[in-house]
Amino acid sequence: MEVSIKPTAAADAQTVSARRSRRINWSEQLTAYLFLLPAIIVFFLFAWLPIARTVIFSFQKVSLAGESTWVGLDNFRRMLIDPTFSLAWANSFVFASLSILMGFLVPVFVAIMINEMRRAKGFFRLVYFLPTVIPITVSILIFRLLFSSDSGFLNALIVSLGGKAQQWLQNPQLVKPSIIILLTWANFGSTLLIYIAALQDIPAEQYEVAEIDGASPFHRIFYITLPYLFPTMIITFVLQIIFVVQIFTEPFLLTQGGPANTTLTPVLVIYRKAFLNNDFGLASAWSMSLIIILSIFSVFYMRLSNRFNNKD
Repeated sequence: MEVSIKPTAAADAQTVSARRSRRINWSEQLTAYLFLLPAIIVFFLFAWLPIARTVIFSFQKVSLAGESTWVGLDNFRRMLIDPTFSLAWANSFVFASLSILMGFLVPVFVAIMINEMRRAKGFFRLVYFLPTVIPITVSILIFRLLFSSDSGFLNALIVSLGGKAQQWLQNPQLVKPSIIILLTWANFGSTLLIYIAALQDIPAEQYEVAEIDGASPFHRIFYITLPYLFPTMIITFVLQIIFVVQIFTEPFLLTQGGPANTTLTPVLVIYRKAFLNNDFGLASAWSMSLIIILSIFSVFYMRLSNRFNNKD
């Protein structure tokens, strides 16, 4: 015996309502798109159009005065056989590794200490955020004086303690850590605020229960604070790599890529190829390599971000 089930009138009404809700009312959306149009035009002119031009230039011998000619993959071939290619990327990944070793955990530690304070939290947040307000060129000038081999404060302090003055920006073994110290100091405040904001989401009841149970500050940090901070730490970790791989201003103003190209970075090479050698095709090929590497890290970052957001 066959039984046929007919949809009720209420079900039909719900289906029709759902279909109508999925339809886009373009007359209502038009106003929103008109307000977005100036931003879309600016973004296209100053973001996507330069990227598209870079892709085209990477396959051309670019002539700003005359007509550019297509050279296929010749710019990429010249880029790969250039000895500075592997050197610049190796320097970038060394910078990234040093920034993780020297600076990644410092904001985490300070944020936890501030969060554990009972008083003066606002004061310490302000003190640690102030370096972020200082323009990077001013920060570089300050650190150039600190790292000066002749009359720098750091060498004067070392000599007063009985040590030997160092060539901070001239020694290939010391120049990378010196630049990472500058980067950590200059960007410390913004990273610290990210961690402090994440710490505000931890329910206060968990700390209260832990204190009632007799948990020490170390146990509260290890079993409550760090597990909550872990997703933020992972995302910040990837963002830090993306940022450090692109450094240009610090090596450019402090060392010009020296000594012996130990601080040469891909962005600094792009600057030299484009604006010193006027080889915009080769510079565009270098830019494409940078876009590819950063896109890989960006996709990794978005996957991590979506993963942790979905867990929440």
